[in-house]
Amino acid sequence: MKEKHEEIKEYYGKELSKSEDLKTNACCTMEEPAQHIKVALSNIHDEVMMKYYGCGLAIPSKLEGLRILDLGSGSGRDCYILSQLVGHSGEVIGVDMTDEQLDVANRYIDYHTEKFGYKTSNVKFLKGNIEKLEELDLAENSFDLIISNCVINLATDKEKVLADVYKLLKPGGEMYFSDVYSDRRISEKLQADPVLWGECLSGALYWNDFLRTSRKVGFTDPRSVKNNPITIENKEVEEKCGNIRFFSVTYRLWKINGLEDECEDYGQAVTYKGTIKNNVNSFDLDDHHNFPKGKIITVCGNTFLMLQATRYADHFNFHGTWDTHYGVFEGCGGAMPFSSEEGSDAASCC
Repeated sequence: MKEKHEEIKEYYGKELSKSEDLKTNACCTMEEPAQHIKVALSNIHDEVMMKYYGCGLAIPSKLEGLRILDLGSGSGRDCYILSQLVGHSGEVIGVDMTDEQLDVANRYIDYHTEKFGYKTSNVKFLKGNIEKLEELDLAENSFDLIISNCVINLATDKEKVLADVYKLLKPGGEMYFSDVYSDRRISEKLQADPVLWGECLSGALYWNDFLRTSRKVGFTDPRSVKNNPITIENKEVEEKCGNIRFFSVTYRLWKINGLEDECEDYGQAVTYKGTIKNNVNSFDLDDHHNFPKGKIITVCGNTFLMLQATRYADHFNFHGTWDTHYGVFEGCGGAMPFSSEEGSDAASCC
């Protein structure tokens, strides 16, 4: 583990000096940001932007006043976006273990404080390993939101990272993060390749193992927000990886009591008020839940809780109770694993 951490620090501190030095596009954002994020990006110093190595957009909505932790904050790009979106009453803490990246992030704290019109900075950066968050004196149940952008794949003990995140989040808080996933488990030989690991490929979790691990540590119902296939576009790296397919995926994981491991139907519905900033006409919870303003939408119990027990509660009207269970909620893709149709081939118990 220690050797792998040193390789990562060497790769991101010495080997790479700008995003163009990457050998593949796995650590490159492919998503077009919303207009308000484009505005926030325009206020960030060029050197911070130049040393950005993210694979997605780990910036959800409704951020005003939140306390946020960024795991693997690098040069600080996402922290400085969030600094503007949480406002001066919010707080953003970045954690990274690479001195060169931290030097860039810290160098421009005063620059951004002035640029954003704040009297004091609402951002700070801590040197630390995301696999050893207990060493940073961060209080449990103290963060509204934890983000990460193409970093957890670099961790050797991903289960511990997710378990620690769960402890640090407040009840109703969420982890919203982008990372690289594979369509199969990656061999130990490929995992030992320092370039493939540094390029965010050989450390990628097989997506089904990620779902199992998330549920094991308490994130019962992981929700995919966006996903894109990754094209490597480097012949040597492509040959090493063979037929493995990689994807950049943004997930949101909720710390909510009462979530079930399947989507269940309690006859509930919600109506979006259209009151979330930059989401006036509709709100997307994930890649299969869009809520147009004013329309009553039936939802499963888990989705109901993800809106009612979180920072989104004031922006919805909620219809229904938990009094009656109607079976599996098929609107989320669930269905009974057996047919109710009778046939001549039906098995007999005799």
